[in-house]
Amino acid sequence: MMIDRIGSIDPIQSGKKAGQNNKVAAPSKEDSISLSAEAVEKGEIYKAMEIASSAADIRAERIAELRAKIDDPSYISDTILNTTAEKIMEAFGL
Repeated sequence: MMIDRIGSIDPIQSGKKAGQNNKVAAPSKEDSISLSAEAVEKGEIYKAMEIASSAADIRAERIAELRAKIDDPSYISDTILNTTAEKIMEAFGL
């Protein structure tokens, strides 16, 4: 009985099928990423906190001056209280 070979043993033939090429197929679409609104918001908050924490406190002298004024009992008067209250109302748009 004779058995025919399934594949070729020819050393010149590389074993690939005819019509097949060695090129890698290009991806059908580009990679993409999308972020949720919550992730974007948290990223913005993180960035703002990093900027705030890295900023130098350049108003230390002004804060010390204001604390000294507040500790002085003669500084707080009706005029100061009214002016402060008006500035607060203006800040809130009232």
